[in-house]
Formats: sequence, structure tokens, C-alpha cells
Amino acid sequence: MQRQGIEFQKVSFTYETMDSPLVEELSLHFPTGWTGIVGANGAGKTTILRLATGGLHAQSGRIHIPGAAIYCQQRTDDAPEMLEDLLDSTDGEACEIKGRLGIDDDWPHRWATLSHGERKRAQVAVALWRQPGVLAIDEPTNHLDAQARELLAAALPLFRGVGLLVSHDRELLDSLCGQCLFVDPPDAVMRPGGFSQGMEQAEMDQERARDEYRNADRTYAKLRKEAAKRRNAAARSHRMRSKRGIPIKDHDARHKKNLARLTGKDGKAGKLLNQMKGRVEQAKDQRDGIKLKRRYETGIWLPGSQSKRNALFSLPAGTIPLGGGKSLAFPDLVMRPDDRIALTGVNGSGKSTLVRHLVKGLSLPPERLIYLPQEIDLAASRAIMDRARSLPGEKLGTMMSVVSRLGSRPKRLLGSAEPSPGEIRKLVLATGIANSPHLIVMDEPTNHLDLPSIEALEKALSDCPCGLLLVSHDRRFLEALTQTRWHITENGDDSSSFELRVL
Repeated sequence: MQRQGIEFQKVSFTYETMDSPLVEELSLHFPTGWTGIVGANGAGKTTILRLATGGLHAQSGRIHIPGAAIYCQQRTDDAPEMLEDLLDSTDGEACEIKGRLGIDDDWPHRWATLSHGERKRAQVAVALWRQPGVLAIDEPTNHLDAQARELLAAALPLFRGVGLLVSHDRELLDSLCGQCLFVDPPDAVMRPGGFSQGMEQAEMDQERARDEYRNADRTYAKLRKEAAKRRNAAARSHRMRSKRGIPIKDHDARHKKNLARLTGKDGKAGKLLNQMKGRVEQAKDQRDGIKLKRRYETGIWLPGSQSKRNALFSLPAGTIPLGGGKSLAFPDLVMRPDDRIALTGVNGSGKSTLVRHLVKGLSLPPERLIYLPQEIDLAASRAIMDRARSLPGEKLGTMMSVVSRLGSRPKRLLGSAEPSPGEIRKLVLATGIANSPHLIVMDEPTNHLDLPSIEALEKALSDCPCGLLLVSHDRRFLEALTQTRWHITENGDDSSSFELRVL
């Protein structure tokens, strides 16, 4: 009898460009309620979501999906289907969802000017309103400010079907999820509770496995030492039984050798050696059968240099249109070579628009700038991937070394048919690092990155001597890396006008 929920039965899946399976013989049950799916960038989290919602088909095994399924992908390039239907609907469910997530009626007509946070809220709102049997959401808190994140966190528990959540938001995973799937190809382990509880259990399991491995290794070493002793004893016994060197006419000595062979006394050492060989092999198999998670070195030194200019850029005061009748006013802005600036403000206040305006007007040589936009569309991602694959050997090696230290496996990344948004961001950063940048501009740099990668990125940027301009809702990240704050607020009572203040 089929259990309620999603059922994976010995499911395997491999992309054509990969040498090894991303998912292999995976058997899982996703019950009603929310399940978190966590793991490194490129580990296959999105692949599992797409398998669970019918977007991909297992190459072997079976998947049972209870009813209609919706997958909310990370990208928000296009408006979700049925957004206008949701906005036109006056039923109680639609009104509640629109109110909870702050969806405005004009969003479909100005999708291109919406912030990515606003787009994400619209995507999730439509999915909740459609009430599917299965809802899979990929990184829903990317781009969201604190207020929008609270709206989302309050809306998701209303879903009553089978929910799958990929996120690097530890707080959301802990508050929403009854269990978490920890993905580390080709394995995946389901653990009860949220992310924090699961990580604690995972560390306990690994510590136990390390203890078992150390004990098994000591036993193996001890048996090998004993085997060496028995090998020496067997060699001595063999020499004693050998007739080599005994004159043919020395019948007495040769008779003693024959008697030793007949009684088998001198062959005892050889038998003991053979027994020990079997024990050594068993000990080796037992040690090698203990699964230890490989620990990769993280943290990168980010080469860079300070520009000899007096200022990296100087922008006179002005106003930028934001779309939908909104605008952003800003004062004279100057950035010195060693400045570390945080740009903050609510979703839709013009942070990304201002950053693009600044970058467009820079007179720095292109190779001295690392610019990481808030989102990289699919076409641009594929172009970045193609350029990375075509790099000459030395440059490719340097770039892949940086990618590895940011928590992704280079071989798996190069074999990806369509790398994850997190991996693309790592590629952009890794490519720019080789050029000793004078300025790094990052719009929501922690979006799409797994937790170890965020920590590695933070450490890298803290050691970098060049200028930093960071846009982020991650307060902890900004506090660790910046000293100056440019904050955008509404201009008085006018909700369509914003202004930037240097704090």
C-alpha cells in the first residue's frame, strides 16, 4: 500500500556530462509537511526537487508523486503563470495570500522593474494559491529584506500538502521543517528536525565514525605487525626444512629434515601466517567500509591591490528613475580605494538600480573590477560556463582551486549541464580573483550560496585590501566586512520617492 507523500524507490539519475551519478539508488519518503533539503552548491538539491515534482524523470527506480506538483525555481526572470489570475481573484484565499505577501495589482505590468525580492514573493504567492499536492521551493528567502522574509515565513506554514524547501536560511529551516535531507552525492541522509538539529546529529555521527575508523585502523596496524612477525617465522621455518646445502651422502641430516616435514612441526609457522593473512584482510575491509565525510580545505586568500587613485569613483548628486513612477535621490557619492561600504534598504528601494548606475559609469579597467549582479540569467550563466571550460590550463587550475575553496567540487561543476546559480556566482568571483581587483561590487553576494561557502567568502573578503561595495540583507555579513553605510529610505510621506543617506 502506497504511503501518503512522495516516495522515492531506488531512484538513480545522472546528467549526460557527468562521470558519476548525482543520485544513486535513493529511497526516501517525504511526508505531508515541510522537509528541508540541504547540501553544498552543486550537490543535487535542485535535481531532487525537479525529480520530486516531475520536471525530471528517474533513469532507474520509481517516484510516486501525490497529485499536482509545483516547482518554484531560484530564478525569477519571468512572471509566474496565473499571476494575473491571482490578482483578479476575489476569493478569501486569494485575498489572504495577497495581503500576507504584499502583492500589488500592477506587478505583472512592470515585472522588469520589480526587485528580485518582490518577484520571489509573487512566485510563492501564486504557488500557494494554486494549492498543489506538492510544493517545492528553491531558495525562497533570496533577495528578501527582513520585513518580506517575515511575511514569507508566516505564509509558508499555511500550506497543507507535501512541502520541499531548499534554503541556506537556517532560521527558516529550523522553524518550518519537521525533517531535513542532507545531500552529499551519491548519498543522501534524512534526519529528524530542522537544520540545526540535523547538523548536530550529523556531526555526532561523523565523530562516531571517526572513532570507529581510528579503532579499526589501529587493529589493522596491529594485525599487520603480527603478520610480519609470522612471515619472518615462516621464512625461518622454510630455511630449516630446506635440504639445500646438505650433502647427498649426509643421510642423517636429510632424514631429520624428512621427519620434520612428515610430522608437520616445522610447517606450523606457515599455517599461522595463512590464518593471519585472512584476519588482516578482514580488518582492512572493516576499516575501509567505514564512511567518513571528506573534509575539504576552505577559506581563500583573495589577492588584490589598492588603486593609486584618490577615488575609485565620484558620482555627483542626482535622481534615478526606478520604474512605476518611483525614483531614488542621492547626494554626492565618493568611494576611496580602501572604503568598505554597505548599501542597505527595503526591497524595491533602488539598491540594484543604483549599483548598476555606478558600475556603468566606472572608469576602472574592466579587469580591475569584480561585479557580481544580484541575478545572472540562464543565457549569461551558460556563457560564463563556456568561458570557464575554455580557459587555458594554468588559469583554469587557479580558478578551479578558488571554486574548491568556496565549497564546490570542480570536477562536478565542469561536468554540470546547467550549473546552479550558487556555482555561477563562485565562477564569476574566481575568474576575477586572478586579476588583482581594485574594486569588488557584489549585489546580494550570499544569495544561492550554501552556508560553508558564505563563511569562506566572508573570510576571503575580510583579507582583501581593495575597495568593497556590498548590497545585502545579511546583517551579520555586512557587520563583519564594512565600515560605512549607505542607507535608502522612503522620502517622507511619499511612498514613491526614496532617498539615500550616508551614515
